[in-house]
Amino acid sequence: MDRRQDAAPQAPRARHRAKYLALIGALVALVLAVSAGIYVTAGAGDHATGGALADGRPHRDSSAAPVSTGTWVGSWASAPVGGEPGTETAGLAGHSVRNVVHADAGGTSARVTLSNLYGQTPLDITHATIALSAGDATAAADADSMRRLTFDGATGVVIPAGEQVVSDAVRLLVPHDTDVLVTTYSPTPSGPVTYHPHARQTSYVATGDRTEDATGAPYTRRTPYWRYLTALDVLSNEADGTVVVFGDSLTDGITSTVNANRRWPDILGDRLRSALESGQRLPRYSVVNEGISGNQVLTDGLGRPAENQSGLGRFGRDALARTDVKVVVVDLGVNDILRDPHLDGPDRVLTGLRTLVREAHARGLKVVGATLMPFRGHRGWTPAREAVRQRINAQIRAGRVYDAVADFDKALRDPYDPRRLRPDYDSGDHLHPSDPGFARMAGVFDLHALKGAGQARL
Repeated sequence: MDRRQDAAPQAPRARHRAKYLALIGALVALVLAVSAGIYVTAGAGDHATGGALADGRPHRDSSAAPVSTGTWVGSWASAPVGGEPGTETAGLAGHSVRNVVHADAGGTSARVTLSNLYGQTPLDITHATIALSAGDATAAADADSMRRLTFDGATGVVIPAGEQVVSDAVRLLVPHDTDVLVTTYSPTPSGPVTYHPHARQTSYVATGDRTEDATGAPYTRRTPYWRYLTALDVLSNEADGTVVVFGDSLTDGITSTVNANRRWPDILGDRLRSALESGQRLPRYSVVNEGISGNQVLTDGLGRPAENQSGLGRFGRDALARTDVKVVVVDLGVNDILRDPHLDGPDRVLTGLRTLVREAHARGLKVVGATLMPFRGHRGWTPAREAVRQRINAQIRAGRVYDAVADFDKALRDPYDPRRLRPDYDSGDHLHPSDPGFARMAGVFDLHALKGAGQARL
């Protein structure tokens, strides 16, 4: 009797447990079904390559960010220098501008920065593309790689005067050490054109909207300038950060061979990648070039905004704001010595350089600085200017300016007259290096100096 009384309540509990388990099973099945739907949708979006826009032109993976791993780094960069002469009124209205740039780091997706810093009116970009080049020194594109760029999902963008924009990411496999074509079209006057005059790379211009033309045939005008474009970033699995080389014409590579990528930062990037591939324990960084010919630490050029803005003025934009910057390499000061008739000592230049270092340290960045190379034989050389250069170099070598030092002076000077460049490293103007001189600069740079963060104080 007692056993029957004890067993009777078990039947409702068993039925309740069965209903509970059935409910749990249904919920699990629902979760699995929803997950499968999400997976299928994401997979289809990640591999889609077709589609069309309202005007019937192909979409070509234009805006959706990829489902991928990696780090956004700078693969190429160039500093805006000024407004292009002759474009003050009309800009380049009705023309397609095809910039040719060289990718340092490779990646699986790309995005670009377009600048209207020196424009006086809004810049209306109605069509923009990115593609891999079909070869060296050509306007032709690899047709399969052509992608339309979008901006917050739109196929066009209006960039206010004095501003810049970053495009949406596009899925594009960009190999390292390859040329990339970035093309823009603006139908309306929007001068002056923001440009970088000493590109040492041939780019192209076509009449009309030829943005998606892969043949390159309409691009009959060649130009030594980069226009509007100031950065190419990639989502990379081969780099974890960016090195910004910040300098003057020596960094800009003004005397290097055109279309050959023989500026010393180009060679530095190649050296670092080769060292990593050989198994050396070094930071996995890309290298971008923020040199401007004629740039000074202290003094701006003319105009509003100032053309060829001083190193102090542009450091935040051109160095600190670059994508995932880890290290800044500074090679500035020679133009201050050459161009300031009132410079009677090294103190003002050194104070300016130390200000750059403090700003970088405030962001946790390391700063490697270069000694100033000799320039006897150049028309601006005087014994007094030589004395200032020597005193600046003494402070740099003593560790009183930078976290680490690249001694370009020692590496490139003539052993028989240390006030001059060695003849085979001299381009002929006794100030700028030759191709072998640029290679020597990159070759003596200690790659291990890229390790670590900036010091709290110097």
